[in-house]
Amino acid sequence: MDVFKKIQNRKIQCSVSILQALKRMDEAKVKMLFVFIHDRFLSILTIGDIQRAIINNVPLSESVEKILDKNKCFSSPTDSIEQIRQAMLSLRAECMPVVDNNGELRNVYLWDELFERTEAEQRNKIDLPVVIMAGGKGTRLKPITNVIPKPLVPVGDKTILEIILDQFEGIGCTKFYVSVNYKAEMMKFYFSQLEHKYDIEFFMEDKPLGTIGSLSLLKGKIATPFFVSNCDSINEQDYRDVYDYHISNHNDMTIVTMVKSFKIPYGVIETGEDGLMRSLQEKPEHTYLVNSGVYILNPELICEIPEGEFFHITHLMNKVKEKGGRVGCFPVSENSWHDMGEWPEYLKMIHVL
Repeated sequence: MDVFKKIQNRKIQCSVSILQALKRMDEAKVKMLFVFIHDRFLSILTIGDIQRAIINNVPLSESVEKILDKNKCFSSPTDSIEQIRQAMLSLRAECMPVVDNNGELRNVYLWDELFERTEAEQRNKIDLPVVIMAGGKGTRLKPITNVIPKPLVPVGDKTILEIILDQFEGIGCTKFYVSVNYKAEMMKFYFSQLEHKYDIEFFMEDKPLGTIGSLSLLKGKIATPFFVSNCDSINEQDYRDVYDYHISNHNDMTIVTMVKSFKIPYGVIETGEDGLMRSLQEKPEHTYLVNSGVYILNPELICEIPEGEFFHITHLMNKVKEKGGRVGCFPVSENSWHDMGEWPEYLKMIHVL
């Protein structure tokens, strides 16, 4: 196959914005793009490059050329297939360009061409505790939550909670704490009947304690950094990347954030004194980082949560900041995050809409 046909949905020009590149990755469901200046190959752009740019506050309106690493190592036409395989494994690359001494792109090897699916699992596992906040009533999903609790709402042939647990198990996590309240006995019974036995310790909040208040019940039980997750969203991000960021940046708390763009369908006018127009932007697009409901917390933060009191995660964020702590934000793309908090989102998740 011609190399340019193989990467047709992955090609971008270096002049496109970082935000446009992120959207292209979402549309093509890939994590790497090939960047060209006209017909000349420059380098590859990875989701990691974009995430680092966002973390470093690079405006998403900047061109990808501003963040492009033109010194990335590629394979050469003289490399053997085994050498290319080893390079892809070490870099965890979903594809590998083959570039000659003149910088010309000669070939591209995709992961599926060289590996069995199971070979992607060679990355080191991390065995961190995971706390799932599953005590809410799921009122926005009524009437189904009149019958079953939100964590047991089905997505395909599994419940949303099983899918979340499976994702964490896939990166090596084995110990789960699940905060329950509404229809708690139904959840406990459901998981007791599964053929696959998760190592779950259910803990009960006797009254609603907010989005993070029930964590106070785990004081003395967790001694390492740990994940906290809501029970109504699925994220395609490999959480090991989030943990690497959390540790390398010495964060006290890390929030997994979603890059969300909003396009205003009108011309927006900025005015100055006396109502005089300063500027006009035609249908501008604004981008924000949105809380996805997944976090990494250091264990000492559990002691910052008051016992038996209503306490939100935002209260904890502010408390950490007030004490001079570090609250990091790890960005993920919009289409890698799937929420089922309300009926329209849930129907999209199960491919009804």
